[in-house]
Formats: sequence, structure tokens, C-alpha cells
Amino acid sequence: MEKREKFSSRLGFVLISAGCAIGLGNVWRFPYITGKYGGGAFVLVYLFFLFILGLPIVVAEFSVGRASQRSIATSFNKLEPKGTKWHCYRYFGMAGNYLLMMFYTTIGGWMLAYFFKMLKGEFTGLKPKEVEQVFATFTSDRNAMIFWMLLISIAGLCVCSLGLQKGVEGITKIMMSTLFVIMAVLAVKSLTLPNAMDGLRFYLVPDFGKMKEAGIGTVIFAAMGQAFFTLSIGIGALSIFGSYIGKERALTGEAISVGLLDTTVAIVSGLIIFPACFAFGINPGEGPGLVFVTLPNVFNEMAGGRVWGSLFFLFMTFAAFSTIIAVFQNIITFAREMWGWSLQKSLLINGALLILLGLPCVLGLTDWSGIQILGKNIMDFEDFLVSNNLLPLGSLIYLLFCVTKYGWGWDHFLKEANTGTGIKFPGGRPMKLYLTFVLPAVILFIFVQGYMSMFAGGM
Repeated sequence: MEKREKFSSRLGFVLISAGCAIGLGNVWRFPYITGKYGGGAFVLVYLFFLFILGLPIVVAEFSVGRASQRSIATSFNKLEPKGTKWHCYRYFGMAGNYLLMMFYTTIGGWMLAYFFKMLKGEFTGLKPKEVEQVFATFTSDRNAMIFWMLLISIAGLCVCSLGLQKGVEGITKIMMSTLFVIMAVLAVKSLTLPNAMDGLRFYLVPDFGKMKEAGIGTVIFAAMGQAFFTLSIGIGALSIFGSYIGKERALTGEAISVGLLDTTVAIVSGLIIFPACFAFGINPGEGPGLVFVTLPNVFNEMAGGRVWGSLFFLFMTFAAFSTIIAVFQNIITFAREMWGWSLQKSLLINGALLILLGLPCVLGLTDWSGIQILGKNIMDFEDFLVSNNLLPLGSLIYLLFCVTKYGWGWDHFLKEANTGTGIKFPGGRPMKLYLTFVLPAVILFIFVQGYMSMFAGGM
């Protein structure tokens, strides 16, 4: 196989790792649960858990990638003690990448479609019920959804075909920089609307009464879950980017940079959404309804709404597309390292598979809408498999691999994490005990709680 490429700059590595972590959950889930669970009080709890739960696993993934200089395909083989079977996890990790893309490309396609709908002025003059109908019509149109899913998938494959530096790094740098500029412009616009301060108060002023009302346990679990899942940890999607960087900088500082960028996008999304909703007296609903029904109504009320709406959906498309590029790169590199395929062969075979496997999600919303698995439609079931199973269990594998003597081991992990300048990972006995016993127990709790919530919700 040809010489392995490296990132051309540290900025490229940080932006791509952040791009992988920054996704649609930051925009349509984080603001909603923040408002629901006590505003600023929830943000503080979330940041606490992001720091103590998510960041150590990001450092672990980066360390495994950089020490092995490999993707999840062969990284465990290179580092594991002789005779152990840690490398078997690679198949589950890759399944996680594929499953994530099986529904994510469909939602990314929705964002792209709405960018063009907004640009063309399709929502101008529509009443709220009519805006809702546009979304209902679109998500029941199989061919339209396949078209947009194909378009964003092919665009992602084209970026990956250009290689690491010219394609993945070059385009992600431009896209993420543009994303931050668009967000800043939208946030300023939103904050200058009438009654914007009411939305800001709802979003960011700590309301411990709301936390108590929802139940402290519920709020803590929601914060833990969001902190954990927002970083895309556990399926090797971050470790591959660790494998493309040099030894100049210690990895804890890099993990903090990624976590801060991810959190900034989540918080600024709320600064865009809540003041705008409150300005026009529109209820900030949850999930797809917030983005595809509530916000087009907000833009309809706003002066120059067509422009602001187009910018918003361009930002949403970039948030989705950055994750698609990052995960596609992991999938394509896996086959190249595992079986020695050329870039072209891996692109063609994986590209065809990714597009074919994206079809059940679209069909699950249309022709196969009657199919339910554990009480969920196909898209929600695919999401459940990734978010509630492969991400937590994969994170547990990376963690135990790095801290126990049966895996790569604490000393090797610490040496790799702390090679280079910058913030060092604490290596004392309390930290080792925390990562060996406490954090795995928390991850298992999140895993079990996910199932309990599902069954309690009456499948």
C-alpha cells in the first residue's frame, strides 16, 4: 500500500475531529433538552459530564490511533498483547460506522433539500399548517428522499476520493470555518430580534425549579447521555484522525479543543433558535419538528427570512456533511488497511454499499412504514443500535484496552497520550482507579438505562 498521508496542519486535525463530533444532535437535540431541563443549570451539569466522561475516551481513541498509525482495521492488532482478541472489536466498530451512515445520509439529504427549498422561496407566504404539510409531503416522497440521500453521499465520496490533505482536510477546513461564520451571523441576528431576551432567559438562566420538576435523576441522565453521545466516541471514527497526526503535541489538549468546539456549536445553536422562537411566539418543539417545521415559520416572520433561512440550512448541511465525510473516510480506510484495496476499489465498493444500505431508512419512512422493530421504525431502530449499543460498548472497549494489563495497558497509554507539548493527561493512581472502575460502571449504567427508558416508554 502507498505511503500513508498525514494532516498538513494541527488546525486540520482539530477541525476534522470536531467536524466528526459536530452533528445534528448538537443543533436539534441539545437546545431542546437544555430548555426542558433547566437552561443554564443543565448546561453546567452537561459540561461537567463532558469533561469527566467524554474527554478521557477521546484521549484514549486518539492515543490508540496515533500509537498504531492505523485505523480501527488493524490498530488493535498492532498494540494488543500477543494471543489476545481485542482486534475482533474492529468488525463491531465498522458496523457502527455503517449503521450510523445508514440513517445519517438520509437526514443530511433533508438538510440539503431544505437549503434549496429555502433558497427558492418555497416557504414564502405559507401559513404554519402549510409549512408542516411541506415536511409531511417531503418525508412521504420516496424518490425525492433517495435523490437527496444519493446527492449528499456522492458528494461525500467525491471529497474522500481526493485523498486526506486535498480532499478531507482541505474541504473540511473551508466548510467548518464557514459554519462558524454563518453561526455567528445568525446568532447576532437572532439576538437583535424583539423579545429575544425572553428566549435567552429561557435558554441560559439556571432554573433549578425546572430541574427539580423534571427529576434530578432524569436531568443527570440526560446530561450524561448528551455529553457521551455528542463526541462520536467508541466506533473508531476519532482514532483514525489520531493516526494521521505527529507526536508534536500531547493529546489531552487536542481532546479539549475538540470538546470545546463541539460544545460551542451546541450552545450557539440555542442562541440562534430560542431568541428567534420567542421573538415570534412560536413554541420551540423537539427534534425534526423544530428544524423542519418551527424554524421555517420563524424565518417567514423575519425580515429577509429567505436569506436567513437559507444560511441556517446551509449551516445544518455543513454540520451533517462534516460527520458524513469523517465517517466515510474511516470506512474507506478500513478496507484499504484490512484487505490492501486501492483507494478507487474501496471507494467504489464501499460507496455502492453505503448507498444501498441507506435505502431501508428511506423505505422505512415510506413503502415500509408499517415495519416496526422493538416498537421503532427502521430509522429510529438504526439510531438506537448505534447510540444505545455500539457507542457506549465501543467506548468501554477503548477504555479497558487502554487502562488494563490485559490490553495495551496504562503505562503505554499514558506515554502516548503525554508525548509532545501541551496539557498532560493526569497519571496518578486516583485517575487510574477512576478510569478502570468508575467510568466503565457509568458507561454500563448509560447502556442499561437506555434499554430501561425504551421499555418504560412502552415500546
